[in-house]
Amino acid sequence: MTEKTYPVPDRLNSLLVGGVLLAAIGLLWLGTRLPGAWILLPALGYSFVLLTNYALIHEATHSVLHSDPRRNHFYGMILGWLFPISFTVLRVTHIVHHCCNRTDHEMFDCYYAGDNRLIKYIQWYGLLLGLWWILIPIGTLLLAVVPRLLVSSPFRRARSTAVLFDDFGAHEIRWIRLEVLGGILFWITVFIALGLNWSLLAIYYACFAFNWSTRQYVTHAFTRRDVRDGALNLRVSPVMKWVLLNGHWDLVHHQHPHVSWYYLEELGRHSEAPVSYWRQYLRLWRGPRPCTEAGPAILPKTRYQEM
Repeated sequence: MTEKTYPVPDRLNSLLVGGVLLAAIGLLWLGTRLPGAWILLPALGYSFVLLTNYALIHEATHSVLHSDPRRNHFYGMILGWLFPISFTVLRVTHIVHHCCNRTDHEMFDCYYAGDNRLIKYIQWYGLLLGLWWILIPIGTLLLAVVPRLLVSSPFRRARSTAVLFDDFGAHEIRWIRLEVLGGILFWITVFIALGLNWSLLAIYYACFAFNWSTRQYVTHAFTRRDVRDGALNLRVSPVMKWVLLNGHWDLVHHQHPHVSWYYLEELGRHSEAPVSYWRQYLRLWRGPRPCTEAGPAILPKTRYQEM
């Protein structure tokens, strides 16, 4: 069976998009009506709803959220507003991730002898604690307003951002600006309609930032330095399978990046056996490790498209 025989589950994905939007708005509304510490309950729920939201945006970056390209982009855009991020920013940078996985540009879990260990530890634990999440909406705004800044010398010198912003041409910048403007109007409308306040949003997004960040590197840390196979399949609970939309099958995803989440478990039967999520997650808190192995070369985007 070839990858072309895996149809996108358009109807199911459309239902999930609608369900996530309704659940997120509902939890924001609920938070405005609860006193004191009770707000933490919907905030925690919101953090998990936005994990599914991110999983759906991720599908859109691979053009498998909907088989209609226009609807795929529209869904990705409105879901991106909840993150918040421009869908175009995530689509472009996520392809970079697939081409740079486990290269030196994404070697957060290890350090070479010449690296500054203090910076590596700050970078690593900042990632685990969710502190770097705020850089994503800030980076999106910078790309919309002053895109040349992110390809200036300081970003070129940093290993993690040296190639991250290379693929933003005039067409992408126009889309980013439209999506950012749409996101601002979306949040103004929601803010007024629901009677939100900044402290509520800070609590909600602090919960989400931590929850999301704990899962962003857990499938890649300490894996082989291979662009395609440098990932893990993880063993999670049945509930989390749906929350993550099979995102725990990340090795399978990297080997078949153009296949819908719906089929990853099926493909996983022919992949490496899943390892314990919690065992892998707790390993992360021991900190980055020294590395003596050279990283792989960046995968050309033409090769990624052929995978």
